Amino acid sequence: MDFNEYRLGRAQIMILEGRLDNEASLELKLKIKSMVQDGPAFLVLDMSAVTFVDSSGLGALVACLRTVTAREGDLKLSGLSPQLKSVFELTRLHRLFEIYATSREAAESYQAG
Repeated sequence: MDFNEYRLGRAQIMILEGRLDNEASLELKLKIKSMVQDGPAFLVLDMSAVTFVDSSGLGALVACLRTVTAREGDLKLSGLSPQLKSVFELTRLHRLFEIYATSREAAESYQAG
C-alpha cells in the first residue's frame, strides 16, 4: 500500500492506494501513530484508490480512529467506492466514521467545526 500526504487547511490528507490487507494494516497503524505522536491531528483518509479491504483492514481503520481520538484529534474518510460503502454499511462502520464524498469536503468540515 502506498501513502501520499498533503495538507488542506487544518486537515492532513492521506491518500491510500492499493490493498488494505493484513500487511498494509500494520503500516497504516504505525503511520497514524507517528502522525499523532506530537499532539492532536485532524486527518482525512482518502480511500478512492483503495482496491481491496479485508477484515484486518477494517480493524486497522477502527484502531486508527481510536488512536487519533485518544489524542483529541479526529479522523474522517473520503472517496469510498460503492463496493466499499456497502462493506461499511454491512459492518455498520458507517455509524462510527464520518464519511465524505471527497477529501475537500472532509477537510472543509474541520474548518466549520
